[in-house]
Amino acid sequence: MSNPVLRVQDLAVNFCSHTGGFLRRKERVLRAVNGISFELHASETLGIVGESGSGKSTLARAILGLIKPSRGRVMWLGENLTELEEEALRQKRKEIQIVFQDPVASLNPRMTAGDIISEPLWTFYPNMAGLQVEERTRGMMKMVGLLPNQINRYPHEFSGGQCQRIGIARALVLNPRLVICDEPVSALDVSIQAQIINLLKDLQKKLGLALIFVAHDLSVVKHISDRVMVMYMGCSMEVSQRDALYRRPLHPYTSALMKSVPIPDPKLAAKARQDRWLTGDMPSPYNPPRGCIFHTRCPYKVKRCEADVPALRRMENGDWVACHRAEDLDLSI
Repeated sequence: MSNPVLRVQDLAVNFCSHTGGFLRRKERVLRAVNGISFELHASETLGIVGESGSGKSTLARAILGLIKPSRGRVMWLGENLTELEEEALRQKRKEIQIVFQDPVASLNPRMTAGDIISEPLWTFYPNMAGLQVEERTRGMMKMVGLLPNQINRYPHEFSGGQCQRIGIARALVLNPRLVICDEPVSALDVSIQAQIINLLKDLQKKLGLALIFVAHDLSVVKHISDRVMVMYMGCSMEVSQRDALYRRPLHPYTSALMKSVPIPDPKLAAKARQDRWLTGDMPSPYNPPRGCIFHTRCPYKVKRCEADVPALRRMENGDWVACHRAEDLDLSI
């Protein structure tokens, strides 16, 4: 396999807050991302899934440099992005772009679709001819399924799915090599979700993009990812090839997420509800449990889980898991 375009090594993001009065002021540390490592190759899609609050979006923003990591490295084509000065990092963003979660809130309501899509061109190529910018903008609109004659319309004149297409066009107008999709379909209807996912897959094949697809719905991630990383409380629980993960998850948390996916058949849904055992909420990130951070919600825990932190280790099939009992459990779906 070719060298990875992106290599994330032991990446961590901590947020500090203070409690108490002036004389009894105490600092608390929230570990939003805690030692994440993975590689991404050209034209590959890595899905990142987990419950709300698991650190998925924070990880995505730390890779882009929108949040400063507390430790670790983000290697892009062999260059450490975490060591770059602000202007040098800004120039690298021509190669790494992001599509945001809310397709309406991420667009400036005072700008037309054409202005929104072309803004990155004016930012990075201020001397580009106006006709060339317009031609490129209309071409991107056509590529994402919008009509070029809609170039002068404002965001409120588009549907949610069309607004997300504008966001995708804005991300692709600079010809990036990596696009991070931060829950790009969670605010859309199910039928529109399928259209946007199919669009991203077609664009990836046509442009040779590498994708990081962040979501909380494993059924959505299944249709677009080559590999899947499951996160819980800022940690990586499992990194597996897509088919292997959906056939036989290695971590109890992954299995629980799969059992939480809605089933349209009422009879099958009733049976699935009986098998679901992921209950309760995540522990406080300010006071995470000792040992395995998932043991407070895991029915398969043993005493070792309450004392020892499981390392993310490689299994015989090449997948990775952070579970003491991965070899003992049969979590086949």
